[in-house]
Amino acid sequence: MTSRDSRRLVVLRHAKSAWPDVPDSERPLAARGRRDAPAAGRWLRETDCVPDLVVCSTACRTRETWDLVAAELGAAPAPVIYEARLYGASAAELLGVVREIPAQVRTLMLIGHNPGVQELVLSLAGEADGYVLQQTRTKFPTSAIAVLRVPGWASLESGAARLTDMVVPRGANP
Repeated sequence: MTSRDSRRLVVLRHAKSAWPDVPDSERPLAARGRRDAPAAGRWLRETDCVPDLVVCSTACRTRETWDLVAAELGAAPAPVIYEARLYGASAAELLGVVREIPAQVRTLMLIGHNPGVQELVLSLAGEADGYVLQQTRTKFPTSAIAVLRVPGWASLESGAARLTDMVVPRGANP
């Protein structure tokens, strides 16, 4: 897979959420999440990993994460599709959504929830630096970002990607 022909899949786990007495899908970001999400956006901008399209879970915490990330990207934000199928999705269900992405999209960001996002990254990563892969296996915390090089969307399958980065940007405490 050459970098010219490949696509990038950026998988972002939502930032840290609060636990008020509301349904799970309505949980907002906690103060730490409101600090960390902008740091994730800055990392994406600084590493030139800005998405062409975003597919985001409909949960409150994922939508708030995207809003804070998008504000740091330094350009008009990418189009976003709020997709209910991402909430509570398994790796296989997430892969099904990714396979629907139009071929012209070069960098896709998927914003979702664990354990599905971590399992998706691990199932796709056929190649990776040992340390990056081990970090991803060990933990995929809130605000974690995994970047994978993939050959395309429609025929994407397990083991077909190269995991190039796994980072956990953190915002500064006040």
